[in-house]
Amino acid sequence: MKSKYTIATLGSHSALQILRGGKDEGFKTIVVCKKEHCQIYRYFRVADKVLEIHSYDEFPTVEDELLKENAILVPHASLIAYMSLDAVGKIRVPYYGNRRILLWESDRDRQRKWLEKAGLNLPRVYEDPDEIDGLCIVKFQGAKGGQGYFLARSSEEFRQKIGALKDYSIQEYVVGIPVYIHYFYSVIRGELELMGFDRRYESNVDAISRIPAGLQEGIDVTYTIVGNFPLFLRESLLPEVFKMGQRVVEASREVCEPGIFGPFCLETVVTPDLKFYVFEISARIVAGTNVFMEGSPYAYLKHGIPMTTGRRIALEIREAIEQGRLKEILG
Repeated sequence: MKSKYTIATLGSHSALQILRGGKDEGFKTIVVCKKEHCQIYRYFRVADKVLEIHSYDEFPTVEDELLKENAILVPHASLIAYMSLDAVGKIRVPYYGNRRILLWESDRDRQRKWLEKAGLNLPRVYEDPDEIDGLCIVKFQGAKGGQGYFLARSSEEFRQKIGALKDYSIQEYVVGIPVYIHYFYSVIRGELELMGFDRRYESNVDAISRIPAGLQEGIDVTYTIVGNFPLFLRESLLPEVFKMGQRVVEASREVCEPGIFGPFCLETVVTPDLKFYVFEISARIVAGTNVFMEGSPYAYLKHGIPMTTGRRIALEIREAIEQGRLKEILG
């Protein structure tokens, strides 16, 4: 029956592994991408069909063809970043995941309520710039890879840097090692899986360490993601990692039924006392999973074969089709 369905995604972010994973599980694949990006997907031969659009706003123009191909759309951050939540909500193509959970991801206030309900350790949030009494990081709404984030130590420095920008969040800067945890919650198997860990390579905060301390003054710290590194966590921390993920899944059912399922990521900082502070959640596949294009050690231990997050999505869809439960994983 899987031959009747097609895995489709937007040509960006983690599309290569989503499409490769679909093919590995026996599906036909379609990528919808801007004309200047199409060559990449033809080069790597991961898409059976490439649908060209001039801008992301034109996505609705290819929906009839996707429906004709019995496509299942797999979302990632580019879909969320470049299309409004309203537009995503109106997509007619069957959508893998609970699209209503995106409202909780994209709104930092809602996101914090969700994480608080899960009982996680969270950095302090400053409701008023005048409350700033230490190093903080200023973030903006949406899924645009850290673009525009900046540091401030006082309300004066904050106002100098923020300018006319709005829709920001001021968060305590917790000093520690950034650890991005990749999870997958399976509806079909009814269990939480650990897919791996990564850390980000960001410009220019990661470049500053190459400049002598005496010459760093005057350089603005920015957090635009350029790439990712794989990370292997000490084994004694894994029980806490699973507890955090499970609590997030359980809390999601309370805030947005039927809750989160499929891939998601907790973005954390681990302090010297080995305490996790969760500063953000991504409620879908993250680009950090791309470092495991042949699967992470953790996914291999679980499945016994190379298993990327992209392939794990396709496997979940295949098993849902085979068991007549496809509607349970479409939202």
